[in-house]
Amino acid sequence: MDHIERRDREMAYISDEEVMEEQKKCRRILQQLNFMDRSDFAGIAEVVRSLLGRSEGAFINPPFYCDYGTHIEVGKNFFANYNCTIIDVAKVTIGDYCQMAPNVAIYTAGHPVYPSTRDSLYEYGKAVTIGDHVWIGGNTVICPGVTIGNNVVIGAGSVVTRDIPDWTIAVGNPCRVQRVITEQDRKKLFKEEEIDEEAWQDIVRRGFAVDE
Repeated sequence: MDHIERRDREMAYISDEEVMEEQKKCRRILQQLNFMDRSDFAGIAEVVRSLLGRSEGAFINPPFYCDYGTHIEVGKNFFANYNCTIIDVAKVTIGDYCQMAPNVAIYTAGHPVYPSTRDSLYEYGKAVTIGDHVWIGGNTVICPGVTIGNNVVIGAGSVVTRDIPDWTIAVGNPCRVQRVITEQDRKKLFKEEEIDEEAWQDIVRRGFAVDE
């Protein structure tokens, strides 16, 4: 079994020459993306489409960093803000209408704990899954093997080391569920402030005031 197959089976593997050839392809695309005219929104979106394994209406504000790109699948209308890093050794699957604030990092890669074993250069990847309608706050780190459910908010500065269930707000290091999102949150904007009536009527008119 070669190291690409070992990697893709989430087994111990070494980043050998064949593995690094795959990364080279990604880095060429990242070089283009990260040095583009930042006002060329259409051009950026086109490069993002060529980078990711699956996307529909995705947009990433560069700079952006990943290892392969082809191991990342995002749903409809994905948005990642500046300095997003996705170490996609294993599969990263992200649902529809997900948003990431600046400096979000998703890590699928890991290394053996014991020093001499780690020195062998063997490493591993464990998949990360994020559901639909998830908002990840700035400077959040999502660790290997984590699943985040649907309709979740992760507070800024969190380190997510374990699974987070649907319809919750979670925050902290380590990240823990703070409370469930309820109907009372529907018109919330910031803390106890609510969306103004003009904006709310626009939301209603555009069909976003009801759940799919």
